[in-house]
Amino acid sequence: MQATLSRRNLLAGSLQAGAAMAAFTLPRFGHAAEFNYKLGSSMPANHPSSIRNEEASKKILEESGGRVEIQCFPGGALGSDIDMVSQVRSGALHFMYLPQAHLSSMDPRGALHSVPFAFKDYDEVWAAMDGSLGAYLRTIYTKVGLHAFEKPSDHGFLHMTTRSKPIVTPDDMKGLKVRASVVPLYVSLFRALGASPTAIPFPELYVALQTRIVDAQTNPLQLLEISKLYEVQSFCSLTGHTWEGYFNCANAKVWSALPANMQEIVSRNINAATLKTRADLAQLNTTVEASLKAKGMTFNRPDREPFRVALQKAGFYKEWKEKFGPEAWGVLEKYATNLG
Repeated sequence: MQATLSRRNLLAGSLQAGAAMAAFTLPRFGHAAEFNYKLGSSMPANHPSSIRNEEASKKILEESGGRVEIQCFPGGALGSDIDMVSQVRSGALHFMYLPQAHLSSMDPRGALHSVPFAFKDYDEVWAAMDGSLGAYLRTIYTKVGLHAFEKPSDHGFLHMTTRSKPIVTPDDMKGLKVRASVVPLYVSLFRALGASPTAIPFPELYVALQTRIVDAQTNPLQLLEISKLYEVQSFCSLTGHTWEGYFNCANAKVWSALPANMQEIVSRNINAATLKTRADLAQLNTTVEASLKAKGMTFNRPDREPFRVALQKAGFYKEWKEKFGPEAWGVLEKYATNLG
């Protein structure tokens, strides 16, 4: 596969990815793998992260001489993100592509990077996440019994989409039925803006929008296209209010039981897959807005500052600064300013 995925390969659906990687055939060795693992993800099978993690798994099997086999299960095949977090902590699941903010279900500081309007662009994001903010977040994984690999993955800047009207000012959020991830920070964000958030797992989002359980949602542009959310949403307001990332992680005891030479093979390939995922998503982001417009979505670019001010007046930043604590907030403020 080329270093960069083409839009055709990615969005037409990669057959080798399969509905749940069922069509993926690993090289066969003359004996069963000594270390057999499962990796779960809620991302669709044709998402760059799923395709790149599958590639990494194949390389790990080859380079380990058949000793380490990691089977990938995308699309929520092993449960919701919250379900998989519980499974990987208990050891029932060995690896997971974990939405970083979901770490906050175990420690509020896990959502530190998702504070609204903390970053204005990717230069700021990667300076923080490849620097001391990312290192700080990995220490939280360790405290809850997980091993996070060194390179965080991209999910993207989150934007608002709606069925009936664009979001132009904070007043447009009032009373809006919006899907939120099962993350306290996100629920708090929408409530502070006067919306009515409903926690819905991502694999159930399309149907929830289609049946009007909720009328709005927030995700990166590329996921609107990959998951065809443009079929059930009409407007996209480019708020860029939050950046979200993922970490590939493992159960800490499972990881520590793996021999050091095998750890090196797994880490190197998973980190390389993550960097390729970043590049794939960066490529998609250059063209996805035009593609979504061609599919009928209407775009607008609201001024972000009134939203930040509204959160500040609602006491949002003060509340979360106290929840995170001065040490964590200080790490964030090395990269983010003017948070209130």
